Amino acid sequence: MEPLFDKSSTALVIIDLQNGITVIPSLPYDAGNVIASAAKLADAFRCNGMPVFLVRVAASADGKDRLVPLTDNAGSPATIPLTPGWSDIVPELGPREHDQVITKKQWGAFYGTELDLQLRRRKMDTIVLCGISTNIGVESTARFAFEYGYQQIFAEDAMSARSVKEHEYTVSVIFPRIGRVRKTSDILEQMKKQ
Repeated sequence: MEPLFDKSSTALVIIDLQNGITVIPSLPYDAGNVIASAAKLADAFRCNGMPVFLVRVAASADGKDRLVPLTDNAGSPATIPLTPGWSDIVPELGPREHDQVITKKQWGAFYGTELDLQLRRRKMDTIVLCGISTNIGVESTARFAFEYGYQQIFAEDAMSARSVKEHEYTVSVIFPRIGRVRKTSDILEQMKKQ
């Protein structure tokens, strides 16, 4: 059976596990479970000398770089108050020594950031993706990664959304078209085999 990934060319990309986002209720997994699963992955990647990218969303102090689209949803990103520490990575994840922190200004982690550059300089062609929210930050990042030619593995139980319906649609319809969906335990087991 072909290995799920090659440790020498695979990086972990964790999306938006930061103070201001992990306090929002999520389903089907609560933020605590998502963080715990992501932390297991991050620890395993670090122990194997594999890169860990912690992605967070932040805005400038004056808020002028925030997206302000006209939307039908009253809860658009521009209406979320950004309190002090809102964009800090949760302490369970770090950052630790050698982790790369990528700060984005929109849903996806590639547009307007150095994520692609830093992955390519490290000769990474495969990414394991997880975080919150499945159908927003993770999916937006995954769509760009697909277009950039990365192989992708989605840690299904290390991500969550605002509803079960949103999570399940992305995991069952979108992700299988652009990568492989696995449980955290499957990914960790693969690492032990190499």
